[in-house]
Amino acid sequence: MPKTVVITGASSGLGEALAVRYARAGTVLGMVGRDRQRLERVAERCRASGCEVRLAFIDVRDRPSLAAWLNELDRASPVDLVIANAGVLTGTSDGQLVEDPDAAFKLMEINVLGVMNTVQPLLPRMLARGRGQIAIMSSVAGLVALPDSPAYSASKSAILRYGLALRGRVRAAGVRVNVLCPGYITTPMAARIKGWRPLEMSVEAAVDRIVKALDRDRELIAFPWALVFISRFAMLLPDGLRRVAMKPFKFHVAPSSEAPTGRAAESPTPPVT
Repeated sequence: MPKTVVITGASSGLGEALAVRYARAGTVLGMVGRDRQRLERVAERCRASGCEVRLAFIDVRDRPSLAAWLNELDRASPVDLVIANAGVLTGTSDGQLVEDPDAAFKLMEINVLGVMNTVQPLLPRMLARGRGQIAIMSSVAGLVALPDSPAYSASKSAILRYGLALRGRVRAAGVRVNVLCPGYITTPMAARIKGWRPLEMSVEAAVDRIVKALDRDRELIAFPWALVFISRFAMLLPDGLRRVAMKPFKFHVAPSSEAPTGRAAESPTPPVT
């Protein structure tokens, strides 16, 4: 098991479950999130397992603050594994033809640039050591074009390709890069998807698969296999057939009180304590 782990988006959902799973005696766990109250609640759960917790209340869009915190943490305790998990969901609301453009642009800042803001500060340090692991949280949505959530689908496709390309570049230098593409998971974010959520699994089951696959250094960790197959097959179909085949998967996205608003504020860089 890695000794020092960093997880972004650790205050709820899959990020929270991953933090709890990696929390154990002797581990340094760096957790990044925007919601101070929820992140501190997760931190208490992790400390109960005997691990050392370092918190950063930073928006992943805030590149300078996030880089400063990651560099300081890595100097104090070299990072073995970073999971770029932070992400948000947008899509068409009920009765809406296209998604809100402001929400779509902000989603891209978080889901794409936020991943790069997480990876880039640690990558040269891992390369200098000749070891380290980077896990990028994409989605099965990155394998298929979703008309009901264009920006989300595009963002997950972008980081999927980014991660696979990065793996091909740095694997020989000792740094492992893995891309995670889970399907529907019972999280607060997924609950906003109003429609059929086939083969939905518990967050605990998803974490089991992810942790085992990361340990085995699998390039693409995509599951459940049936949903992955359907997604890939759909993209091979002609446009007309694909539209018919995708009809059962139509959905709309309920509004969220956590939808990103405005540009990222400059976050004070917290000390690594």
